[in-house]
Amino acid sequence: MLTKREINKLNKIIESLQEILAKTSTETSGEAVKKSGTPRTRRTGKELAAFRKMLKAERRAGVSAADLAKKHGVSSAYIYQL
Repeated sequence: MLTKREINKLNKIIESLQEILAKTSTETSGEAVKKSGTPRTRRTGKELAAFRKMLKAERRAGVSAADLAKKHGVSSAYIYQL
C-alpha cells in the first residue's frame, strides 16, 4: 500500500515525464538544439592540426575519450580515430 506522500511523488514524476515527452515530440531531429547551446564549428588548417595534436597529447596523458568528447564537443569515435 502506498502512502499519500508516495502517491504525490509518483504523480509529480509522471507530470514531469509527460512535459519532457511533449517537448521532444514537437521537436524534430533537425531542429533540436545541441546541449552545449553553441553552434557547430568547423576547424580548418593550422587550427585543426593544433586541435588534433592537443587531443593526442591529452589521450597519452590518460584522459578518457568520453571526457575529451564532452569537453570539446566532438564524438568519442573521432577521438578514437586519432
